[in-house]
Amino acid sequence: MGKFKRKIIQVCSALLYNAYLKGFITGRIYRGDLKFICAPGLNCYSCPAAVTACPLGALQNALLSLNYHIGWYILGIIALYGVIFGRFICGWLCPFGLIQDLLYKIKSGFKIKKSKFTRWLAYLKYFILIYLVIITPLYYAAPGFCKYICPVGTLSSLALIANPANHNLLNMLGFLFANKFIILIALSLACIICYRTFCRFICPLGAIYGLFNKINILGVKLDNNKCVNCNACIKTCKLDIKHVGDRECIHCGECIKSCGYDAIYFRKLKLNLNFKQDI
Repeated sequence: MGKFKRKIIQVCSALLYNAYLKGFITGRIYRGDLKFICAPGLNCYSCPAAVTACPLGALQNALLSLNYHIGWYILGIIALYGVIFGRFICGWLCPFGLIQDLLYKIKSGFKIKKSKFTRWLAYLKYFILIYLVIITPLYYAAPGFCKYICPVGTLSSLALIANPANHNLLNMLGFLFANKFIILIALSLACIICYRTFCRFICPLGAIYGLFNKINILGVKLDNNKCVNCNACIKTCKLDIKHVGDRECIHCGECIKSCGYDAIYFRKLKLNLNFKQDI
């Protein structure tokens, strides 16, 4: 799968998540039945065009309300996405991943290369997952990640505020929004010089999906029988992977061309429909 095909799928995915284009005109959020479904990638519930819910937002709300039925439902959905896709979602299906890819294409005189420091910094997203997504809703009754950090939520808020029908929202903006706006600008600038800054170091949803990367069905896989440990794939990858398909891998597939031994391939779901039994 080439880069162009991946971009097409990323764009189509973003449009499917945000198919309620009428929302940009009316300035109103879609509240139909589809909002009970969680999209695989990070896509804020409050975006005027969003037709689905965000799994992180839904999980935090379930923890806030201590609604165990909804909580288990959300965890089940996230686990299902994880088993099928893993971080393939980050590389192919997440709208904010597409935005980060486009930002990195902006020419700058300096690009940060991966290093031991960036590999250590990649663990930050697991702290954010535990503290802001899980502990903060349970013990401080606040959706920590959505309230204090989420850049996708900030973009969604800007889309609502920009609509003339919501001019009254301007009077409601305060310190928290200003802080999140600064974070959004800082992350945007960081993504220009550091590939997928948010995905690598901050995103708790990517942290969850990364835990499924060893067992996910769809994504890049390594044939150990063909691999000669030349590390060409690791050198080519812009992410902080230690080997193909580990928890930092977003299954973009760019490493496939770098392998001169055809040891890397895309794994697909294969069903065995042979039900013949011995008599």
